[in-house]
Amino acid sequence: MVTEDTVQSTVIDASGLILGRMASVVAKRLLQNEPIIIVNAEKATLSGKRLSRVKDAKTFLKIGHPGKGPFHPRRPDQLVRRTVRGMLPHRQPKGANALRRLKVFMGVPHELMTAQLQTIPAAHVDKLKCPYITIETLAKQIGYNPKGE
Repeated sequence: MVTEDTVQSTVIDASGLILGRMASVVAKRLLQNEPIIIVNAEKATLSGKRLSRVKDAKTFLKIGHPGKGPFHPRRPDQLVRRTVRGMLPHRQPKGANALRRLKVFMGVPHELMTAQLQTIPAAHVDKLKCPYITIETLAKQIGYNPKGE
């Protein structure tokens, strides 16, 4: 849910951004008390061949117990949030507070249609010289099933 505080938030469009590089920049800015909203999370990319990325993700999903955890996200927005969380000291108060300042959305919510969307040039996919896969493709391969399909 988008509230009135989001007016002062920085809105970052994840379309065509490399997930790890974007997440490291976002984590650093969150630790500096900057509220951030990431939109179009499903359009972020991961470098590497599709089959190897999917195989690694499926192997990781087998860790743990289905009823007891740890529970692994499959939705694209939750995958992006989890990546940013991995770059924060989320078990310390400053990291937990930083993570609370982060909001991640698939697509662009109606409330943010008029907002100024920023990008991170240092994390753009044009810098890659290898194959890459979008988060949406990876999520569908590891078991995410959107409601409309």
